[in-house]
Amino acid sequence: MAVRALFPTLVYEAPLGNDDRLRRRLLDEARRLREVDGDGRAWCARNYPGGYTSYATFDRLHRSFTTFAELERRLDRHVRAFARRIGFDLGGGRLRMTDCWVNLMGRAAVHGLHLHPLSVLSGTYYLRIPAGAPGLRLEDPRLDRFMGSPPRGDRGRPHRELAVRSGRIVLFESWLRHEVPANPSRRERASVSFNYDWVRSAE
Repeated sequence: MAVRALFPTLVYEAPLGNDDRLRRRLLDEARRLREVDGDGRAWCARNYPGGYTSYATFDRLHRSFTTFAELERRLDRHVRAFARRIGFDLGGGRLRMTDCWVNLMGRAAVHGLHLHPLSVLSGTYYLRIPAGAPGLRLEDPRLDRFMGSPPRGDRGRPHRELAVRSGRIVLFESWLRHEVPANPSRRERASVSFNYDWVRSAE
């Protein structure tokens, strides 16, 4: 008898590296951006209560700020490593960061269940995760096909929450739905999120 694990969902976790100085600079810039981004704050008041994200207003920070461009350079090697582990055949092309934005989640802020359409790989670099703040909750991509299936025990839960830590990155394929539960901490949860797309060799 043989039982095989087919179609696994891979998630990549790693420290970014010797990054304390870069992490502090990114956190400072994220807070300064919130101060000057009036349109972004207005959007968040309607759509992201208790939090601030630059996604609606400044979503290509790596093209505008040298600190975020440095983050992109450091992330690129992790993205290449994950792409090799998945087995992507890029056909002579490469994966390129297309979007990069900041997230500052105050107490009770929630980032609802979503995916990142039109991207290949997505991820987050965690700038500050206070004690008690939530991790990253990932949804089993087969969930809508379970139908009448009985419960599967702890390992078969339809959602798994990854504990995340300051200074670490998480990468996943962009079709994987994910969310961030409500932050119960009085301290702010801060991160930088990003997408990578496939650039063909002719582009």
